[in-house]
Amino acid sequence: MNLESILDWLRAVGVPSEVVSVGAEADNAWCVLRSEDSGEDGQPGWEVFWREQGNRYDWARFSSEHVACHYLFGRLTWAQVVRGAVGVLPQ
Repeated sequence: MNLESILDWLRAVGVPSEVVSVGAEADNAWCVLRSEDSGEDGQPGWEVFWREQGNRYDWARFSSEHVACHYLFGRLTWAQVVRGAVGVLPQ
């Protein structure tokens, strides 16, 4: 999973595209973007956070695009499970 595919994956589990911003900051959205600021290893990283009224909440930083996308996918999929939008299929 990467920035190119994450919206398709999130759409598949019912997450509305307007609550996710890929590659840019947007208010009232979960954002995933590349950070030009160097981390402890001197390399740029990937950031995931909720942005509201210009502020960042629940911010997390990763050294890998794939890990950042999987983190966001897991967070938003879990929210879908909790609200009953997705879950275990009946047998």
